[in-house]
Amino acid sequence: MRHYYTVEVIRAAEAPLLATLPDGVLMRRAAFGLATAIARELAGRTGGVAGRSLCAVVGSGDNGGDALWAATLLRRRGAAASAILLNPERAHAKGLAAFRRAGGRIVDTVSPATDLVIDGVVGISGRGALRPNAAEAFAAVEAAGIPVVAVDIPSGLDPHTGAAEGPAVRAALTVTFGGLKPVHALGQCGRVELIDIGLELPATDTRSLEAADVEACWPAPGPRDDKYTQGVTGVLAGSATYPGAAILCAGAAVAATSGMVRYAGSAAAEVVSHWPEVVAAPSPAAAGRVQAWVVGPGLGTDEAGAAALWFALGTDVPVIVDADALTILAAHPSLVADRAAPTVLTPHAGEFARLAGHPPGDDRVGAARALAEKFGATVLLKGNVTVVADPAGGSARLDGGEPTPGPPYGRGPVYLNPSGGSWAATAGSGDVLSGMIGALLASGLPAAQAAAAAAFVHTRAAAASAADPGPGDTPTSASRILAHIRTALAEL
Repeated sequence: MRHYYTVEVIRAAEAPLLATLPDGVLMRRAAFGLATAIARELAGRTGGVAGRSLCAVVGSGDNGGDALWAATLLRRRGAAASAILLNPERAHAKGLAAFRRAGGRIVDTVSPATDLVIDGVVGISGRGALRPNAAEAFAAVEAAGIPVVAVDIPSGLDPHTGAAEGPAVRAALTVTFGGLKPVHALGQCGRVELIDIGLELPATDTRSLEAADVEACWPAPGPRDDKYTQGVTGVLAGSATYPGAAILCAGAAVAATSGMVRYAGSAAAEVVSHWPEVVAAPSPAAAGRVQAWVVGPGLGTDEAGAAALWFALGTDVPVIVDADALTILAAHPSLVADRAAPTVLTPHAGEFARLAGHPPGDDRVGAARALAEKFGATVLLKGNVTVVADPAGGSARLDGGEPTPGPPYGRGPVYLNPSGGSWAATAGSGDVLSGMIGALLASGLPAAQAAAAAAFVHTRAAAASAADPGPGDTPTSASRILAHIRTALAEL
């Protein structure tokens, strides 16, 4: 599992090391890790370090010092090293002296023949867009197609939100120290490599699941399980206009290893024709007992849709509210008031704006947190990076402990799921995700864990469908994503 720490937490963890280690040791420890990562990057791209050309774009302070020391170490290994000093008077004195002694050159521009550029402009304490001189330098680097390795974070990105307010560095690789920061999941950082510099970090509730975490929590039938003990998922979705939403949602619940899927709605004939294992009923009340309800995909916002949502939220089982049901909920937020059972809301940016009264903005984690607190529900905010936020005192943490308070978000876990691409951004993809979450809720997983694990596998299934588009080389579609859920699970 990957954990993410605020700048303040990282700085506080660095303080005792800086107080006890000899001057410069921590920086050189970081620079050695940075140089090693850059050497690997160069070797992968060009076959080695010796004889290659690199240029460090250096700002003031420790971030520039890391870049200068790393360039010095690589110069000693035979690379041709140069540096652009954006603020020569404030360049790290010892790092610059070592760089000069090693034969490093100070230049005004990056040569188009450069093999790699080191971004040492600003670190995790920086804020705002690149200054004009740095922006000009990196615009030329990008135009020349030169790969960039960023020190700690790509300069110009906010370390908290990952947003760029203006010009920012586009890194192929970001090398960070001590602990990951939210930007490394939320921002465009390229590949991220973490260097251990010996920090003792406290518990954090901002994290990303990895394959082993999802494999460990995904329900698998035991020798004594039956269709009921594996979880019965109820689906209230689809309409005469959108029967496909019901087909996708119910099919995803089946593929996500639900023991039984019950469907109630006007698309019963279409659902059963696609998935004969689904048990159909004429109404929610006639569906029989379920262990979680999925409400909303393609449901419509008329009286029938509102009645379906009203019914589900009136039960004592977990409910995932998606699509049209979110629109209904935005108009009637009291429907979730005082629910004892878990509720999961899965808005995209437009649905979020209807629920919250404003767009999520740059701070998507903070926005998801605030909406979770407002509704007392787990919120899965869709996007290139999916954000899952629990309200205070919400779902149990994956490690079994209690949610831990800590800046900047307070209590309740947050899970970040970077997609790594846009393969899941296709019509009906959200219907598939909802069915998967419903199956996991029915199996008994806590709400945040179910949403985060489903988002992880959904992303993997979308990538697998892109690699295997099927007959006629059909581009990625929701149906293809659904077809690759089991593939994604098998590869965990």
